[in-house]
Amino acid sequence: MSYLLLHADAWSPADLAPALEAARVEPRGIRAARELVPNDRPTVFLLDPENRSTFPLEALRGFVDAGGAIVALGQDGERDVPESLPTELLTGFLPQPVGQRQLLVAIRAGYREAAARAETARARAEAALRSREIGEMTQIGVALGSERDLEKVLNMILAQAQRITHSDGGSLYLVETNEHGVRRLRFRLAQNLSIPDVPFVSFTIPLDRTSLAGYAATTGDPLVLDDAYFLPPDVEYSINRSFDERYGYRTKSMLVIPMKDHKEDIIGVLQLINRKRDFDALLRTAEDVDRQVVPFSKRTVELVTALAGQAAVSIENSQLYEDIERLFEGFVQAAVTAIEQRDPTTFGHSGRVAGYTVSLAQVVDRADDGPYRQTRFTPEQLREIRYAGYLHDFGKVGVREQVLVKAKKLYPPDLELIKQRHAFIQRSLEREHWRRRAEYLETKGREGYDEVLAALQTAHTEEIAELNRFLNVVLKANEPTLLLEGSFEELKTIAAHTYEGLGGDQQPLLTSDEVRFLMIRKGSLDDAERLEIESHVTHTYKFLQEIPWTRELQQIPIIAYGHHEKLDGTGYPRRISGDAIPIQTRMMTISDIYDALTAQDRPYKPAVAPQRALDILTKEFIQRGQLDPELFRLFVEAKVFETSP
Repeated sequence: MSYLLLHADAWSPADLAPALEAARVEPRGIRAARELVPNDRPTVFLLDPENRSTFPLEALRGFVDAGGAIVALGQDGERDVPESLPTELLTGFLPQPVGQRQLLVAIRAGYREAAARAETARARAEAALRSREIGEMTQIGVALGSERDLEKVLNMILAQAQRITHSDGGSLYLVETNEHGVRRLRFRLAQNLSIPDVPFVSFTIPLDRTSLAGYAATTGDPLVLDDAYFLPPDVEYSINRSFDERYGYRTKSMLVIPMKDHKEDIIGVLQLINRKRDFDALLRTAEDVDRQVVPFSKRTVELVTALAGQAAVSIENSQLYEDIERLFEGFVQAAVTAIEQRDPTTFGHSGRVAGYTVSLAQVVDRADDGPYRQTRFTPEQLREIRYAGYLHDFGKVGVREQVLVKAKKLYPPDLELIKQRHAFIQRSLEREHWRRRAEYLETKGREGYDEVLAALQTAHTEEIAELNRFLNVVLKANEPTLLLEGSFEELKTIAAHTYEGLGGDQQPLLTSDEVRFLMIRKGSLDDAERLEIESHVTHTYKFLQEIPWTRELQQIPIIAYGHHEKLDGTGYPRRISGDAIPIQTRMMTISDIYDALTAQDRPYKPAVAPQRALDILTKEFIQRGQLDPELFRLFVEAKVFETSP
């Protein structure tokens, strides 16, 4: 049965009864242009000449575009379609007078055209819907493929599944294997539009047929339930109503889809609840559920099955990425351990530098004033900074261990040789003292011996004291200094003295190499040793360059490469300056120097208090233009140094 639209003032169903009955159409009166809309069945509008002005061309055109057909009646004497009526809008034109048979033929022709247009409109709507679904699934696939964070992937999967099916709620389970090799389903995520603030608690359920999710995971088949409260009596599964009872909710229609990876293995289950007519509607009452909730259609099952396939691949990729991250994290930690085992006194240094630098980067990221107010760091860049901090000293594996752990200016064997020399001279002086005493007794006997002995004893005591002073000066000079302090005049004076060796020749108290090492003004290394230590930066860079970093981490080598460069160009190894040093590196340099100053006592230096370290950084580096003053200000004001890496 089709519809025939009639202007209520111009037509009476009785006038058209024979034609309407023959055409098997149902009349419906209309009064205004806004009522001129096709019904859900093929619809014909019979337009009489007296009321053409009531319906503007825009209304007529909209009616035709929506799938309706128009049959126009001519005025008396009007044989052709008037210019005021575009012919493309008309299915038929009937000049007056019109007979019942002509009217019947025109109505039937209009019905056929309306039916064809309606079918075309439905086909177009269906094609548009399919195209939109394909577009949405493509967009979902792209979004899932570009996200690596597993939690974000899971949230995205569930949110998109709810959106494309108009589901009120949903949950997601992942298959996991415990330490005993038993596979279970882990409840990982839940969302509910009507009850958004429900606290989430993760738990596991057996991977068997007793639950809806377990059944879908075990069989690999989807479950479609029109009403979860009324299950067939012979099924193995049951629904857990605890959520509904606790929060006054009513679970009705459900769709449970297993997620399969590329090997067709089940890796999880996607569960959707209460498909709604209106996605934005909230299910607060039982009446809301009755009015809004509808079963999941075959098409929604197909869509969610396709989404579940994409989701499984994305989850698998995210889990693989996390595995790679853990593997790389383990490699980094092992590398740091290898470094610190060569020099146990620096234990924890790399981790602290990484922690301080990341914390400073986060402070810079939040800064709303100063030159870095527009500087922002992504999570990937923060991870890049963290790894660069951990690995910045890895090149020390290429430095000789005796240089790397050198605690004093002299190597232990060299200091031991000086001590042995001191002992040899002391024994020589004692032997000479006893020889003189014996010689006096032998040549002159006891006469005047007491006075001579006292003089000999005094001279010997002074010689031993002078010798011990020599050793004390050496021991003091051997201690590395933190800053450029002290004078070595006394050391030079002592070095000019000689002693009689075993062969009777004169030997210097200190060799030229010993004097050179003892006169090191800062630290414990001479120029050659310092160059060797400094080479660790280049070793680090070359080592890190060998690693095939991902795009997000490819700046790690260059960030670590410059951590000993200074803004004024006095650093090493490239002596670059200013903006040539990346901001990430400038932050790391501050963190590195601060930790080197405040770290636990080391054989070559004592630890200094935090405030003393900040004073040294200010005096020795900031005021000399070697460190970034703005980054240092943020470091101090935010008390980054108090963070626990």
